[in-house]
Amino acid sequence: MPSSSPDLIQECPRCSAALVPGALACASCHALVHSAELELLAAGARTHEARGALDEAREAWSQALTLLPPDAAQAEWIRGKIQQLAAVKPNVPAAPARRSWLRLLGPLAPLAILLVKGKFLLALFKLKFLLSFGTFIAFYWALFGMKFGVGFALLILVHEMGHFVAIKRRGLPADMPVFLPGFGAYVRWTALGVTARTRALVSLAGPLAGCLGAAVCVLLWKQSGDALWIALASVSALLNVLNLIPIWVLDGGQTIAALNRNERILLAATAVLLAAGFGQPVFLLVAAGAAYRVFTKDVPVAPNQAVTAYYVLLLAALGFLMALAPQPVVRS
Repeated sequence: MPSSSPDLIQECPRCSAALVPGALACASCHALVHSAELELLAAGARTHEARGALDEAREAWSQALTLLPPDAAQAEWIRGKIQQLAAVKPNVPAAPARRSWLRLLGPLAPLAILLVKGKFLLALFKLKFLLSFGTFIAFYWALFGMKFGVGFALLILVHEMGHFVAIKRRGLPADMPVFLPGFGAYVRWTALGVTARTRALVSLAGPLAGCLGAAVCVLLWKQSGDALWIALASVSALLNVLNLIPIWVLDGGQTIAALNRNERILLAATAVLLAAGFGQPVFLLVAAGAAYRVFTKDVPVAPNQAVTAYYVLLLAALGFLMALAPQPVVRS
């Protein structure tokens, strides 16, 4: 696997600040200098683990460790991972016994294998996920009734699963969503020095899934005429737009870190146009956040046109869905 020499990197890949020779993290923005290589090493280590090549996995994690500051949280996580892999004993299954219980299960054998070996299904039924999601449904059921409460909770789940799938597709570790009634939900994952672009794509995956969920609700409304579906679509689209405001820990705040100054100005101007075009003042909050981030110190030099287009088109799609909701008729 190709590796880069620390002495050859002279500028921070995020903020372009000058780096001390041999630096592993930027003194200005604290970005990891070798974030791209760390991402490749992590993906390779995961691949080795998946096929049972634990020695190769440990070697890949050890390589990643040399590219991280010793006191970084990612370094601590990797050291624990290496110890965990070293403690795993080779698993040599007893083939005859295995075949015997599979024969007893007959046509259910494939399902049994999936339940035993399918890490995704095992993660799906983790207790924390089930308890928090059940409480989440009950909370909104009590507030808005069964139909809207359950539908709202499912749309939030769709949003969070967008993040979860995007993280897993990149071979990165992530937990199933945790739900906080009255506040929202989150997916905890180990970034392990991912690039700003990757973080942006993971952040946008949630609102994209939320947008698709709202679009399905619009189609159901068109087919049935039931106002419940357009209400769910409108609320879901609104919440996803709010989540795209480029501030704090919101998805928009994580995404805009990949945009340079000109792209942030473009985002602010586009949000103003969307507010006027769709008659949705909420886009002015996106514009204000983007305008503020034009003057912050985390502005990268290199453009990221794909992320910018993704961001803008997603906002436009959500605005279109919000505008489909029937407006109340005011009679004088």
